Parts: sequence; structure tokens; C-alpha cells
Amino acid sequence: MDSVDRKIPRTMSTQHPDNVSLPNWVNGDVIQGDAEIDEAFFAYNVLGCMEVMWDSEGKDVDTHVVRKLLSKYGEFFREKVLGEDVYLTYRVPNPKVEVTERKILLESLVNIPVAHDIASTFYKREVSPIFEVILPFTTTSNELFWLLRYYEKTIAGAENVELNGSVKVADWIGAFKPKSIEVIPLIEDMESILRTDQIVEPYLRVVKPKYLRVFIARSDPALNYGLVCAVILCKIAFSKLKQLEEAAGLRIYPIVGVGTMPFRGHLSPDNIDHFIKEYAGVCTVTIQSALKYDYPLESVKEAIKFLNEKIPYGEPTVVEPYEIEVLKSVLAKFMAKYQEVVERLAPLINHVAGLVPQRRARKLHIGLFGYSRSVGKVSLPRAIPFAAALYSLGIPPEFIGFRAVNDLNEAEWDALNKYYINLKHDLEFAGGFLSWRNLDMLKDMCRLLAKIVGVGEGDLHLGLVGVFEDLEAVEQNFSINLGPRSLTQHRYENMVNDFLIAFLEQDSQDAQKCLVEAARIRRCLG
Repeated sequence: MDSVDRKIPRTMSTQHPDNVSLPNWVNGDVIQGDAEIDEAFFAYNVLGCMEVMWDSEGKDVDTHVVRKLLSKYGEFFREKVLGEDVYLTYRVPNPKVEVTERKILLESLVNIPVAHDIASTFYKREVSPIFEVILPFTTTSNELFWLLRYYEKTIAGAENVELNGSVKVADWIGAFKPKSIEVIPLIEDMESILRTDQIVEPYLRVVKPKYLRVFIARSDPALNYGLVCAVILCKIAFSKLKQLEEAAGLRIYPIVGVGTMPFRGHLSPDNIDHFIKEYAGVCTVTIQSALKYDYPLESVKEAIKFLNEKIPYGEPTVVEPYEIEVLKSVLAKFMAKYQEVVERLAPLINHVAGLVPQRRARKLHIGLFGYSRSVGKVSLPRAIPFAAALYSLGIPPEFIGFRAVNDLNEAEWDALNKYYINLKHDLEFAGGFLSWRNLDMLKDMCRLLAKIVGVGEGDLHLGLVGVFEDLEAVEQNFSINLGPRSLTQHRYENMVNDFLIAFLEQDSQDAQKCLVEAARIRRCLG
């Protein structure tokens, strides 16, 4: 395979709003505006992140980010060249899915040549500080072609447009660089992840890039299909990419988007050894806001340094075709049980999620679960407030759907344990945040609860019955005693119990206060 003449970032700071605490350089309760410029510099300079994702999906993005970084922190960026030593990568809306955000795509892409001119003036040589773009909700290779060709023909190609006679745009306002961009597909739904190679292969064959970075989602699959499905889908995707890499003869660098709790990936300073073994072969991991701000600074810096030096750790395990069929059966069984409970608890989850404080200025977004045909129309919040709501109720979302283990045959059970390496470890960790007291109160107060959230008591009752069955399946099949064990976990249970009492009393102010304090103990919102 050809060598790649650039650094591949190992750690990517993101703007995911899963943090409870706020850094001292933020005014108010929301990170926005110029505070996100300072945050990018903090990620590079203090934390040691190699890359920052600049997210224009679902939020108002500052397109002057390069100008502001270089003007405010010029001394740092003279030593660390933006686009060569550290990286800034746009995440843009997918116009096929996010229809109301279509023009933001244009706004983001137009700024790439502007950033090139600013950086080239700053460095007194040609520098492209932004040359990669992440495309969310990628489902076909055509979407990758469209984004690439749109930039090449409409943005960079605008320099060849004739203004009058022989005068072209380039004669008037200068050349547009870079001439092309590198597209990073972000693959998020089950059907697409299962055919990751089929999405990527036509793009490799036609465009013939020197290498490709591929982003596999971890949070949205957990929201849509449950913990087990999210992990297994990652393993299948990594395997398919590894096989495609060998067949195509060029390097493919997987990225995975992870949070700090097991439900969203379990990347924390306390779990880093388990994490790199679970996601062997991954080349870039996201450093989300809870990891940055809810753990002691020195431990965060040490964790990021470790990741920068140690990943990719090993190679992804190649899943054989017959094993994929077995894993698909596991996926189907877990997804069905998970979605059955979540559909019934959705009104309660949405009600509690409304109490989760915002940490970013984001626009409304409905996750893929809202479009799931298998369970009807169910609208849910994004993955972070979804998880925050369930943790606050004393029901860690990790356990939902686990009664599916009772339906697994021997081959499926073996495949589950083979490809989810830290399964019992993650369940034991999440088990410390389970509150049996809350579950008993939810069951006893089901009629009042149903009235508060505006749903039929029967559906809510059946959803809670499903949760009890899931927990029983975990305890019996994994020999785990769920519930608080340490003093901190007992203090945590007291806090979520206080939350539930305040919620049932419809004291929103006290409920939100308890929700935040519990999240602070947990070290993340969701």
C-alpha cells in the first residue's frame, strides 16, 4: 500500500454537549460563539488533541474560525501549522436528510477557499487549513460523489466562470484553493453500517484517493437499536473496512464517535485500557465534552496523550461471512426487545429529557429512531438527553433489551461474547447506576406517572415490566448483582431518588437541580 504523506489524527475534539461542568472561560451555561474558538485552542494547546471537528450540523457555526484562531492565537499556530500539524475538520449537514440545513452546506464549503487565503497569508506560503469534510447520514456512494463534485465544480470551479468577455472570476478575486476536498463518510444507521464496504468501494474505485477516513457512528446506533447492537455494528464495519483496505490496496482509517458511559462508547480516563482493546484497529476517536470537562484535567491530558501514542491498537478482527449472519440474528433479537421498551417509555423519556440542561446552542434534531418503520412513529431526543433522562430515572439505558439473551442459541451467545469483549465489564459498570428504589417507585406510581407525561397507563406499565425482565436477564446470565455498591454510588442513588420524587411532585426546578447533581457524580449528562 502507498504511504500517506500526512499525519492521521488520533484524537478528534468535538462539540457534543454531553458535559455537566463548564470550563472557566465560558460565560453562562452554554458554550457558543467565540467560546467555541477558545475551546478549539484549548483542545489543541492544553489537552493535546490532534484534530477539532467544527460542527455545522444542527447548530450555528462560526465560519470565521480560521481567521479568529490565527489572529487570537498566532504564536501557537506559527509553531503548529493548521492543516499540517493540527487539523480542523468540518462536519456539514447532509442536504438529502437535513433539508432545512441545505444552505449551511454551501456556507461551510465556500469558507474553505477563504480559509486557505487567510492561512496562506499568515504562513507566507500555500496552506490549506481545512481540506476534509465529514458528511453525516451517508447511505450511498453517490452522496460522497455529489459533495466532492459540488465543491470541485461549484466552489473551486467558480474561478473559471467568465464575468465579461475573457475576464474570469479568478482574474478578479484570485484563484480558489484547495482545488478539491477529502470527504469523510459518517455512517450512522444499521442498514448502512452493515454495507459500509458497499458504500465506500465505488468511491474508492472512481475517485482513487490516496487513502480514506471513514467515520462509524456509535451514539445514534445505541439510541436507535441499543447497546449490544451499537457495539456489534462497529465490529462488523471495522471488519468490512479492513477487508476492503486489503482488496483495494490503499489505507482506510476508521474513526469512531464515542462518549464516556458504556451506552455511548465508554471512553473515559478510567476505562482507557478496556476501550482500546474493545475498539482494536480504530485510528481516530472523538474526545467529547464530558471527557474534556467532567474529569480532572491531568487525567484527561494523560488519556489523550495515551491515545495519541497507542492507537491504532492492534488490528480489527475479521468477521467471517457465516459469523456475520449469526451476528445479524443477534442484532435482530436485541433491536426488537430494545425498541419495544423504548417505544412504550418514549413519552416519559421525552418529558424528562426536557429537564436536561443545554450545553450548546443547538437546533432541533430528531434521531433516526423517529423514522423507524419497525416500531411506528416515535420521536425521541438526541442520544445525549435520551441517555441523561434514563440515567436520571435510575434506569441505565445499557440494560434495555437484554432479555434478548434468553432467546439466543449457542452460536449467537458465542458470537456475542467473542465480538463484544468487555460486555460483562460494561454491564457491571453501568449496574452501579441502577436504582431499584426508583424502579419500585415508578411501578407503584405508574398511574400518576402516566397522568404527568400524558400517556396510557397500560403502555407505561408494559414498558417498565420489560425493564424488570431485562434486568433479571442480566443478573441471571452474567452473574451480576445490579445496584449501587460503593459509597459514591449510594450517594448517586439518593440523588436520582430525590430527582424522581421532585419529578412526581412536578417541581421542575428541584428536579433539574437533582438531575444535574446526579450527572455530576456520573461525570456526564448522557
